[in-house]
Amino acid sequence: MKNKLLSILAGLFTALISGCASQSPSPIKPLAYVNLNQFMGDWYVIACIPTVIETEAYNAIESYQLEKDGSINTTFVFRKGGFDGPEKRYNPRGFVVENTGNAVWGMQFIWPFKSEFIIAYLDKDYTSTIIARNARDYVWIMARTPFINDSRYQELIKTAANLGYDVSKLRKVPHQPH
Repeated sequence: MKNKLLSILAGLFTALISGCASQSPSPIKPLAYVNLNQFMGDWYVIACIPTVIETEAYNAIESYQLEKDGSINTTFVFRKGGFDGPEKRYNPRGFVVENTGNAVWGMQFIWPFKSEFIIAYLDKDYTSTIIARNARDYVWIMARTPFINDSRYQELIKTAANLGYDVSKLRKVPHQPH
């Protein structure tokens, strides 16, 4: 009887602990629709939770070009370690996921692997955007210009926080005036 009671208590305790365990966050809701032609062009990375390749990025710019086959030719260029650092250039290809209103892409750096790319925020003028991932491991705050005012920057940080990101991990990307 004592063993049976201990077994029941252990089961209840395990169920209680499992219920308290942290659960993965809910999926990020992509925008309902993105006009790809309007989204194409240069985007300056204002801040990000960086991937391993961009931890020391300066003057980071991501450029998109829509191809005839519907894929997106992407150029990501930055200076590593400082404004005079060596230029780094990457050319992943984006693929719009069907039935997502053009707001979810698979970004392919190395075939056949594609990384999730969710356009989670885009202002109505297509001048600032937030690119997110459901894993909440990386995020990019980007704008059409290399500099945005501080109040706008704070609004975008708040939006990233509302998406479930730990914004203390954000790195503001330095840009040089042209």
